[in-house]
Amino acid sequence: MSLPKTKIWIHAILSTKDRLPLIHSDFENKVYDFIKDELTNLGCTVELINGSAEHIHIIFLLNPDKSLAEIVNEIMSTSSVIINKNYFTSGSFAWQADFAAYSVSESQLTKLTEYIKNQKEQHKKQTFVQEYNEFLRLHGLS
Repeated sequence: MSLPKTKIWIHAILSTKDRLPLIHSDFENKVYDFIKDELTNLGCTVELINGSAEHIHIIFLLNPDKSLAEIVNEIMSTSSVIINKNYFTSGSFAWQADFAAYSVSESQLTKLTEYIKNQKEQHKKQTFVQEYNEFLRLHGLS
């Protein structure tokens, strides 16, 4: 019996609860590394994680044996515990319950990766809310 062959790139956008600026530059790479490790443990290959104080972008290959919601909920849950356990924030850390996720064409992967690499520069020109609404509009979800 042959196994299914899939290659579904996902672009997920996660926001902090109430879009508060809780992801500080002094620990953001630790958060990204933890999420990357968690995704790897869930059978997903990570291309890139980057963001700003109130949100992150993740590009990863979807594990065909798990649902997208299952994967995202798992990384939100476990990363919240780790962030709170390690006192990375002065208060309680949580992700916004909703998230956005889109499939990414292989032909657009490099362009999206470059965009996400430059998040800090991007947000000097555009707020996260503007960016988020633009992604929703581009994907017919607004």
